[in-house]
Amino acid sequence: MSKECYHCNEPVPSGSNFHVDILGETRDMCCPGCESVAQTIVENGLSSYYQYRTAPADKADLIPEQLKALTHYDHEEIQKEFVRTNDNYREVTLSLDGVSCAACAWLIEKQLSAAKGIHQIKVNTSTHRALLSWNPEETELSSLLTLIHQLGYKAAPFEADKQEEEYHRSMKQYLYRLGIAGLATMQVMMLAVALYLEVFGDLDEEFRNYLRYVSLVFATPVMLYSALPFYMNAWRSLKARTLGMDVPVSIAMLFAYFASVVATVTETGEVFFESVAMFTFFLLLGRFLEMRARRKAAAITGNLLKLIPVMATLSSGKRVPARTLDIDDIVVVPPGEHLPADGIVISGTSAIDESMFTGESMPIAKSESDTVYAGTINGDGNLTIKVTKTKADSLISNIVKLQDEAQMSKPKVAEIADLVARYFVAGILIISAFTWFYWHETKPDDAFWIMLSVLVATCPCALSLATPTAITCSTSRLAQFGLMLRRGHVLETLCKVNRLVIDKTGTLTEGNIRLVKVNTFINTTEEECKALAAELESFANHPIAQAFSSFRKPETTYFERVENVIGSGLIGYHNNSEWKIGHKAFAAPSTQIADEDNYQVWLSKDNQVVAAFSLDDPIRKESKEFIDALHKLGIKITMLTGDSSSAVSKVANELDIDTVVSGASPQGKLEYLTSLPEHEISLMVGDGINDAPTLAGAHLSIAMGSGTDVAKASADMILLGDQLTRLIDARELAMKTRKIIRENLAWALGYNAIILPLAVMGLVAPYIAVIGMSGSSIIVVTNSLRLLKENG
Repeated sequence: MSKECYHCNEPVPSGSNFHVDILGETRDMCCPGCESVAQTIVENGLSSYYQYRTAPADKADLIPEQLKALTHYDHEEIQKEFVRTNDNYREVTLSLDGVSCAACAWLIEKQLSAAKGIHQIKVNTSTHRALLSWNPEETELSSLLTLIHQLGYKAAPFEADKQEEEYHRSMKQYLYRLGIAGLATMQVMMLAVALYLEVFGDLDEEFRNYLRYVSLVFATPVMLYSALPFYMNAWRSLKARTLGMDVPVSIAMLFAYFASVVATVTETGEVFFESVAMFTFFLLLGRFLEMRARRKAAAITGNLLKLIPVMATLSSGKRVPARTLDIDDIVVVPPGEHLPADGIVISGTSAIDESMFTGESMPIAKSESDTVYAGTINGDGNLTIKVTKTKADSLISNIVKLQDEAQMSKPKVAEIADLVARYFVAGILIISAFTWFYWHETKPDDAFWIMLSVLVATCPCALSLATPTAITCSTSRLAQFGLMLRRGHVLETLCKVNRLVIDKTGTLTEGNIRLVKVNTFINTTEEECKALAAELESFANHPIAQAFSSFRKPETTYFERVENVIGSGLIGYHNNSEWKIGHKAFAAPSTQIADEDNYQVWLSKDNQVVAAFSLDDPIRKESKEFIDALHKLGIKITMLTGDSSSAVSKVANELDIDTVVSGASPQGKLEYLTSLPEHEISLMVGDGINDAPTLAGAHLSIAMGSGTDVAKASADMILLGDQLTRLIDARELAMKTRKIIRENLAWALGYNAIILPLAVMGLVAPYIAVIGMSGSSIIVVTNSLRLLKENG
């Protein structure tokens, strides 16, 4: 005879092994859903439900609707919109609901880091976002989102519009809670005046008790509804066996409320209903103002994604959602509209406003074969674009991702502050307990409220907010400068830089190289030499190669095979002959001519020189201003270049460069960098493949936005425009950020150092404790927001 499920009375499948101890016996369950529901009923002390029920329960749904919806995020088509692929991992930015402090972030990171398939998880408490990367072969995204939900937080792929809706919903809830707490506080305070100040003279005990019960009626909604966020945060922390910021606050409120209930019922002792209501009101007010301030910093990066239009027009005239565009789709963009995707112009000309990326106000001319980006604004021409990247891989999405990454990378001082904050909460609980014991022996009537003051006044919220809010604000400000951060240490290191190591071509110079003169050495025409050089250079990704591109003859193939010798040049093979193009030392080492310093590129066949090419690369207009500004800051300048021509000394003299290292190979550049004294903190700026090793090896590195992908991948920061003076602005901002972090930490630590002994001595009233704790957090956040202003 088959068994029946004790919960729903359906048959128990053979071989299943689901059980729950109910009413002293082990009961069989048909599925994990029924087992989970029954276990929850038992754990909540509701086992009597099974004694008095008149019918079996419906079969439990294994996955609640809210969690079931998460499985949709596992579909490949849906993931295209927000998931990025990085090596063997997938990566997504999540928006989180319920995160209130550093302890919440620590809890999520700790629990998810232990999950199977997780590569990395970083949480930013300022923006309420997380950066999650996982191995899709080992786990599914829905499983990880479910795990976050089980911790008590809500998580979903970040979308600017949805997060804004969630923000407004949260703020509306806070306003409701705040309104109820405010109204209750006014009523309870009036009653407290009658109770404690005896404004009615000798108050009869009957009326005294009546006022206490009325106070209980007003304080109860505050405890059950208004203060709910604090209990939930505290419960999450305790469930994970950690101590969050809201643990001491919740303990203080619950102690005060239940002690007052007991005093009201027994008609003995003091009541603290006015303290409970006031605690909650001021705490909610502080949290509300803090959320609004933090939102201001978080919105800057989130608003970038709003620049991508909702709809796009295909070449067929059909209107489709922009998020559904795929690679190779052809879209038409009329004048004045935002571009819906990254792509290549296949017809039309226009001027594109890219100021949201570069910070440069002048539109950039675009024509056939030029690259354009989602979110930028089309000028006065019609463009037809071929989509080259999905929304998840677009430049604008990468900027948001990199900014989130940088904001989530904690400097050492932030990690120390978070650790101190966690242990500080434990210390506060211990100190509060000893405070109560001391005052209970010395002055029993005051012991309770003094303990409450200690619990509330010293909550280390400001300490946990001191660094992340400043980092979030400064990272958002850097984005306005056209600087993308790829590493978290950038702001710290930028303050310490005392040696700039900078490439010449495409960095100090425009990189808009032109061929001005050709010298031929054997019986080969100038046109043929240009065509040979153009085909060889077509295999390189360097500004010099662009100088020859117009001379290439696509209908003619000169070489069967071409090899790229990074930092030296190229070798081509044709009819058993070896052709070389590049530096003189590489292509024509034995050749001697009178004005050889004027030629930067040499072409040879079987080690016999064929031609030499003289190039011109104008110096950037802002290079002189940039170098002069660095000299005023006491930073030494080294120009590190692979070029060995006379152009090097010309640029160095014109810009007043301190040290020049020319004709350096990639290895030579790296060797120079490692040879610098230990006290010199280097900042490397470059743009080419040959700069990649040096960019990776410098203390801090910046790749030009017009540089190669390899250079960008090796750099700590990317300058989207070409304005070098933005780096001066970035350093100034880094110095201000360091100053503000120090101010925040000094305030947070100083406040706690002063308020703790005062609270322990009974010199801080409970309402003053609440105002002080909330005020200190608001001061820290407001101070950080100065970084978003033009003048800091």
